[in-house]
Amino acid sequence: MSTRATRSPRRRTVVALGVVLAILIAFVVRLVDIQVVNADDHVADSVRMSLGASRTLYGTRGPIVDETGDVLAGSILLYDGQLDPSNVGPVERKAADGTEVEVPWEQTSAEIAAITGQTAEDVQKIVADARADNPNSQWALLIRGLSTEQFRALADLELPFLSFAPHPARTYPDGAVGGNLVGFVGTDGDALAGLELTQDGCLTTEDGHESYSVGKDGVVIPGTLKTEPATDGGTLQLTINRDLQWYLQQMIAEEVQNQAAQFGTAFVVEVATGKVRAAAEYPSVDPNNVDASVPDDRGSRIFTTYFEPGSTFKAITAATLLEEGAATPLTTVTASSSESFPNGARINDHFSHPALTYTLTGALIDSSNVALSKFGSMVSPEVRHDWLERFGVGRTTDIGFLGEEAGELHPVSEWDNQTLYTTTFGQAFTVTVPQVASAYQTIANGGVRMPLTMVEGCTQADGTLVKPELPGPERIISETTAKTTSLMIENVAVQGGLAESIAVPGYRIATKTGTAQKYDPVTKGYKSGVYYTSMVGFAPADDPAYVVMVTLDEPTKVTSSAATAPAFQKAMTQVLKTYRVMPSSSAEPELLPKYK
Repeated sequence: MSTRATRSPRRRTVVALGVVLAILIAFVVRLVDIQVVNADDHVADSVRMSLGASRTLYGTRGPIVDETGDVLAGSILLYDGQLDPSNVGPVERKAADGTEVEVPWEQTSAEIAAITGQTAEDVQKIVADARADNPNSQWALLIRGLSTEQFRALADLELPFLSFAPHPARTYPDGAVGGNLVGFVGTDGDALAGLELTQDGCLTTEDGHESYSVGKDGVVIPGTLKTEPATDGGTLQLTINRDLQWYLQQMIAEEVQNQAAQFGTAFVVEVATGKVRAAAEYPSVDPNNVDASVPDDRGSRIFTTYFEPGSTFKAITAATLLEEGAATPLTTVTASSSESFPNGARINDHFSHPALTYTLTGALIDSSNVALSKFGSMVSPEVRHDWLERFGVGRTTDIGFLGEEAGELHPVSEWDNQTLYTTTFGQAFTVTVPQVASAYQTIANGGVRMPLTMVEGCTQADGTLVKPELPGPERIISETTAKTTSLMIENVAVQGGLAESIAVPGYRIATKTGTAQKYDPVTKGYKSGVYYTSMVGFAPADDPAYVVMVTLDEPTKVTSSAATAPAFQKAMTQVLKTYRVMPSSSAEPELLPKYK
């Protein structure tokens, strides 16, 4: 048996062990609570305290690419150089002989300036000003937007008071190529114009976040790092062909200068699909240097400028007559170069001629306003108004470009005596370049309108492809009407006065010119001797593949639509070459008579 003397120490030992065990259990429970159960809360608390740190993880804004995948807009990393004024001073470096030498601030500031493009005095002043504002200042901005090369060169200086904050930035590898379409972003990365803005939902990123706790020595405390990764933007693929866009921008810039015009455009649509393959204009904007362009040049006049189409819409009047059964290509009217109509309207042609018995085809070839007025009167004004609407006048295209205009088509009730006739030859209503191109795409495509589009789709960061929502094909006129109208405007190209200027060897072409007067809102009349000239057509006319339209605003060397002939010929030639379109299978169309 145990004596009282031996039991007492044993009890004390058991009690002591129990106490120690209880303490250990409490410690373990608390440790589990801190490091497992409530770890997130404790890390968050530490981050909010002085030992916490965090930084933004930037996503990469999605690229904009052309139809072949070539980049029109991309993202790069730039760096903001930062100084710690409290730490600025002489630094120790190894000399060539291996000894330590002291390099003064005056020298290192000059080394910094040589890389950043500043002066040593500029760099020294940044530090001096920061210290003057706050003697204990630990931060001052040296310079924003350092390139990777500059960042590496500065990092190689190994200056302890110099640090860098990376951030994404936008770059446009081909400069102004497609600049008016692509648009641009601000210095803060926010989309400001063009497709950068309208397609921002595809391109934009979701920034991530990283937080952690650090010890007094600045080392990250293990287990405190929390990361929410960034999500990159999607890839926006356009229908535009970069190489064709580049060529047409160079060409239209040259033609604008040759003709001393205000501006010019060149627009290309694929007949079978409605895809826009080029939308070039001059003046243009380089998204890398937006401030170098005046505000009016930073958008796209192709979509925001509306004008009276003039004679290009005589083909639409002809198609209306054919579809309504009111005329054929050989139906005739007698027309002089200037006539008064029963309601008192006076209509003039652009050239003087005696009374001629024009066929409908001949009226298009000579572009006779008087003859078209008589032909157009073969159907009611209401019918012509409805067909203009069906061909897209008065509404925006399906492209939906930023700021795209709809043009204007007044109701018939507002047509006066003059408008009753001028609407037959493209006056008293307004259109945009895409609207005219769409009307000709419809004729070239056998009477079926394809919705115009400039966006192929958006491939999101997870690989999902999102296509634009577009209406389906729509039959506007019969195939017979389309083919007959095509033959008539092909006769315009062959028998018209610009036949030699616009010819592309080996290809049959259908074209129509337009010389539109410009309305003056001040005088409420047309400007004298000032015109908006255009030419639109498609090729090969026997198997249409592409519609091309070129315009010049107020050309002064040649003021008629002949000013656009060189630009049209160059543009069409390049389009056919770019897409390797086979030459026409026959030499020329059936020639239709101009007169009877």
